[in-house]
Amino acid sequence: MCGIAGYISKAGDISEKMNILSEMSDTLKNRGPDEGGMSILGNIALIHRRLAVVDVENGKQPMTFKRGEETYVIVYNGELYNTHELKKDLLLEGFEFETQSDTEVLLKAYVCYKEKCAEKLNGIFAFAVYEVHRKRLFLCRDRIGVKPLFYSYKNGDLVFASQIKTILKSKIVPPVIDEKGLCEIFFVGPARTPGCGVFKDINELLPGEYAVFEKGNLKKEKYFRIKAYPHKETERETVEHTRFLIKDSIERQLISDVPLCTFLSGGLDSSIITQTASEYYRHTGKGRLNTYSVEYRDNAKYFQKSLFQPNADTEYINLMIRSADTEHHEVILENSLLCEALSSAAVARDLPGMADVDSSLLLFCKEVKKNFTVALSGECADELFGGYPWYHNREILFEECFPWSRSQEIRRSILKKGILPHGEEYLKNRYDETVALAEKLPEDTKLSSRMREMFMLNFYWFMQCLLDRKDRMSMECGLEVRVPFCDYRIVEYAYNMPWELKALGGREKGIVRKAFEGILPYDICYRKKSPYPKTHNPLYMKLVSERARNILNKNNVLTELLSKSGIEDIIEHPEGISSPWYGQLMRAPQILAYIIQLDAWFEHFNVDIKI
Repeated sequence: MCGIAGYISKAGDISEKMNILSEMSDTLKNRGPDEGGMSILGNIALIHRRLAVVDVENGKQPMTFKRGEETYVIVYNGELYNTHELKKDLLLEGFEFETQSDTEVLLKAYVCYKEKCAEKLNGIFAFAVYEVHRKRLFLCRDRIGVKPLFYSYKNGDLVFASQIKTILKSKIVPPVIDEKGLCEIFFVGPARTPGCGVFKDINELLPGEYAVFEKGNLKKEKYFRIKAYPHKETERETVEHTRFLIKDSIERQLISDVPLCTFLSGGLDSSIITQTASEYYRHTGKGRLNTYSVEYRDNAKYFQKSLFQPNADTEYINLMIRSADTEHHEVILENSLLCEALSSAAVARDLPGMADVDSSLLLFCKEVKKNFTVALSGECADELFGGYPWYHNREILFEECFPWSRSQEIRRSILKKGILPHGEEYLKNRYDETVALAEKLPEDTKLSSRMREMFMLNFYWFMQCLLDRKDRMSMECGLEVRVPFCDYRIVEYAYNMPWELKALGGREKGIVRKAFEGILPYDICYRKKSPYPKTHNPLYMKLVSERARNILNKNNVLTELLSKSGIEDIIEHPEGISSPWYGQLMRAPQILAYIIQLDAWFEHFNVDIKI
């Protein structure tokens, strides 16, 4: 994994902007701590920071290839999981290869197929290819949106990058947010509208989208859409097909020339990955697999069961360690550090995020990076296979709102009266746009039609928020985290799977449970869904309350928006919050943590508001 960026200047020779280009490159160092490269090609600069994972010696970038009269230059962030098949096809087309790097395969795939290359890729990626003679830039993002690709096109200049902070360093856009950006922060956040960079004039390529910049024109195209088609397999065939797709995706993502581990929570998804990876390691002679879990100081002492978090992870982690025979490492986080890291997490994400769910992952990844460069994680199975409670509660299912953020009352309560009067309308419009994307079949029932809408809501919103979090927190530490459930083949298959099969046996992710029955321990296979662990220690609430109160005593751009009495009410009556701010676990401590992240974000990026 890496960080990429580029700058095309309308004015001419880009070398005059070397100071700016160097600053842009510096913002990507954490994403690519191993090497840095830059190509200056007249009015365009291509920037790369490398985290070496495959073919460490020969995968340097920017990478150049000349064919005929044209010279092609690529910068690429990601991993291809069908490199072998793609390389075989390109050999038949007459291409030769000098390295084992997937970068070379990707570059020559573009040379061979041009825009059509995107449809042939299985992987997680964001890349740019520049055709020097033709002066044509091609930008592309993976189908699922695992890897980020932001851009800004303003006054004839085009900048793209893996991070928002890199775009800001280009100086073509100032750190400004308008009313839309404020609605994103206060009514959508920590999610983002697909394609929105929150800052004014900063956008992001959508999942499954590419762009071509030529002769001053930027044209975007979707090369991947989730389509509806009939599911014609029997229950048994569906079980077997599900098992094959998941195992194949995991095994493809175990390729690495540097140390690799898995995250293990004791939940179904991470356990499937760990069990599959461990068996693969044994069969290929790679030795014992290493696994990592996260816990908080004194959490067992204060743990409280809830509908969303019915039990703690420890006994299930231990069960999986024995089943998969792994070398396990438990990372215990201090609550004081969890609070301190909120600011760092907001800076890493370039936006206020999922509060301590972000800061804990940042601290966790820092520990994992001490010994490993690549990890596999179980994100996104819940979105694809109906793992969340809102899929199964019929009172919630048909509500015309984002089910993880049903009430805007708590969001409205932290704002001064009169601020963002159209916030709720903005959110509802984003909801309507998303459900309209759900392609359906004439024979779909009311339930199956709604499940398609729910799939799109989860795919484009909740899932993207988690992928943002995983990419920014891990890459901030120079750790590559792969997400096998995000294979586009799994996404397409799951979208068209009838609900009675997806929820086989009346259980969340029932089909996945059935597919791995007999492979995983029974208690793991049928454990009730439990989310990413959060701290239950009252010390954390005390710490975030103190920091939130200190923020309220400031006189700055942010406090002009915030309601002091509303936030004090959350501090004094945390039990009064009837529904989470976002997701399942963002209640009083996390809302205060979000305010802390807001403050850190406004301050670090010197954010200005212009409405």
